[in-house]
Amino acid sequence: MREGAQLPNVTALAARMEAEMTTSPRRLRLHPDPVLRVRAEPITAFDASLRGLVDDLTRLMDEHKGVGMAAPQIGESVRVFVCNAREEGEETRVFINPEIVAADGALEWDDEGCLSLPGIQGAVRRPTRVQIKAYDLDGTVFEATSEDFHARIWQHEFDHLEGVLILDRMRPLDRLANRRAIKALVAEGGG
Repeated sequence: MREGAQLPNVTALAARMEAEMTTSPRRLRLHPDPVLRVRAEPITAFDASLRGLVDDLTRLMDEHKGVGMAAPQIGESVRVFVCNAREEGEETRVFINPEIVAADGALEWDDEGCLSLPGIQGAVRRPTRVQIKAYDLDGTVFEATSEDFHARIWQHEFDHLEGVLILDRMRPLDRLANRRAIKALVAEGGG
């Protein structure tokens, strides 16, 4: 999920992605890359390769000024995401094999963007309160509850693990308003 309303243009993002390819095998994947539409597999080993994946997720989320990023967004179809809402003093948190235990409260519409859908933004309706259960990097289970921006980020990133994009959840009017940007991404072929 992307922080703020200003999204990068596709050309600038393509240049940044090309630079990433020369420094890391993992890079941001764009719609319509098929990996974004597959339900991710659970993590079974808490090892150095998982730590490397989390390091790449965190680095790429920070480089792209995101507030969350899921493993499928960098080409890895596994159930991991990272989150940092950029609140003062907040550290990036890792969610491995997450489960949404409860999603309740009022259903609210709010604008969302996505790093894998540059230039596309639309209103998405989500519950305001979420309780999530996941594992940390050491394999220790934890639970967290949020009624703020984190709840929206968690749901957005969890959707990525299910192969769901904001295109599937946004209002039809917003999807129509973004049709040119969607067509441009499809024409580019994803990442």
